Amino acid sequence: MAEPAATDKLLFEGSEWTFDAIRRTYDAIEAVALEDLGLDLYPNQIEIISAEQMLDAYSSSGMPLMYGHWSFGKKFIFHESRYSRGLGGLAYEIVINSNPCVSYCLDENTMAMQALVMAHAACGHNHFFKNNHLFRQWTDPEGIIDYLDYAREFIRRCEEKHGSTEVEELLDAAHALMPTSVFRHRRPPQRSRRAEQQLRRRRQEEEERAVHYIWSGLERSRGKEDAQDLAQERRRKMRLPEENLLYFIETYSPVLKSWQREILRIVRNIAQYFYPQTQTKIMNEGCATFVHDHILKRLHAAGRIDDGAMLEILVNHTGVLTQPDFDSPNYSGLNPYAIGFAIMRDVVRICTEPTEEDRIWFPEIAGCGDWRNVLRDAWEKFRDESFVQQFLSPKVIRDFRMFGLTEAEGKSWYTVSAIHDEAGYRRVRDLLAHSVDPAVRQPVIQVTDVDLLGDRALQLEFRPLEGIPLAEEDKQKTLEYCRQLWGYEVHMKDVGPG
Repeated sequence: MAEPAATDKLLFEGSEWTFDAIRRTYDAIEAVALEDLGLDLYPNQIEIISAEQMLDAYSSSGMPLMYGHWSFGKKFIFHESRYSRGLGGLAYEIVINSNPCVSYCLDENTMAMQALVMAHAACGHNHFFKNNHLFRQWTDPEGIIDYLDYAREFIRRCEEKHGSTEVEELLDAAHALMPTSVFRHRRPPQRSRRAEQQLRRRRQEEEERAVHYIWSGLERSRGKEDAQDLAQERRRKMRLPEENLLYFIETYSPVLKSWQREILRIVRNIAQYFYPQTQTKIMNEGCATFVHDHILKRLHAAGRIDDGAMLEILVNHTGVLTQPDFDSPNYSGLNPYAIGFAIMRDVVRICTEPTEEDRIWFPEIAGCGDWRNVLRDAWEKFRDESFVQQFLSPKVIRDFRMFGLTEAEGKSWYTVSAIHDEAGYRRVRDLLAHSVDPAVRQPVIQVTDVDLLGDRALQLEFRPLEGIPLAEEDKQKTLEYCRQLWGYEVHMKDVGPG
């Protein structure tokens, strides 16, 4: 039988998309993802949405379901105003870390762009969500959609029963404390859905008895013992210090009602869901960009995508990877898409065409030829900081012309401490790894003690990051919202790094 003409093999022609073309193109993309790259994917649910629906998803942190709050409306108005005046565009897609993996594609996309975003989100992000150890440890993709549905309905009922103003004020405080309300160093308490339902019923039946038990005589029963021993026992029972402010307040606040505790729990669970994304921006976007680039080039080489569509794909691909120079007015730091994709593409080169320099820097993978397995292993086991430390090569440092700056306290200038040369490679790599570690960008505020039978004042402790103090306005706002939720006085002490 004669080889079919090229037009007969094309997945689509022209710019207009149809659902048949999307299904046909997705099937071809998935086949390359599974058979060539060996990706491990959740089942995909691809939805085509309008610009207004995309703006709505923007406003609610990209989630398909969300409870109501004025801040989401404010975001919607901001993005809608910029979009309608042509001052800003919309994302081509939004992808949800769930099982099945939900990808929202904009209906204004051309068919070529629908192919790009399906390869990027439905394959690249999907594989990363399912396999990276941080997402596997800290998120619940099987239950997140049901949980968001429950959260929206629960908060709606609370507004009907207790008034929208009281619920809104509670959410304002909870949202303000979200950055300091995730578990960073220990796994959060895990409960099954059935256990969650039983817990809610018990809270409704017993009101606050489950909370006040720790206040009911811990110190009276040992009144003759040394005060220091009492404080140590108290902190042990309350597992202090505690890094998750909302978790501690939800568990021990002497004034909150059961419905208020449940709302705090909803907010901190959503904050925990997003926590891995803050640690894997370079890896997640780099993985998705590498995957869509590889898949679509394979389809083009096989004659399934024509030159016109591929040119459009490459133009948008290149735009995503734009990296302004450090002295450009558009510079806002390293583009995570650009640096992630560059490192991953360089891994392919190191595995297949290594130089002597590569063999010195990467003896375990240089020349191994199995770049697919190397990348899948990296996508599974690393986060941004460790990925940069492990795989950033001198070549990528040179290509991006990276250099390091050192700031001296009290000085009005920076010192160039490392450049892209033999003496500076390791220093530059360490500085970049340090800069992408969220632990050095987020304030460390912990609950350290509470006077149970005295004035019930809550004691917080702030540890400066690299000598940077907490802004006074931020400190006062944190104390204000903590007092609102705790019900009594809250104090914060600044301590040195320890």
